[in-house]
Amino acid sequence: MNEKLKARKNLPIGGILKGGSSINNKTGSWKDKKPIWDKKKCINCGLCALYCPEGAIKIIKDKNGNIKRIETDFTMCKGCGLCEKICPVKCIKMKKEIK
Repeated sequence: MNEKLKARKNLPIGGILKGGSSINNKTGSWKDKKPIWDKKKCINCGLCALYCPEGAIKIIKDKNGNIKRIETDFTMCKGCGLCEKICPVKCIKMKKEIK
């Protein structure tokens, strides 16, 4: 038997493939919708950044130590809409992406 082709029961947990990285894959090319963020309505709770599976939403600390959301990295955003769903003040709306 070819060493690369092992029986299923002999495979390690998780298979034989190494995990990928969305940083290298620029998952933003997948989306058909993009999140539009209303900065004025935002309360900077940070939930959108916490729930974003691709890390496309970043938060920073201002000079007073308060967290502040910054613009979405659209090269990483895959348009899943979790940010829209989790936002307590509904300041994020998913809009159709025009390519």
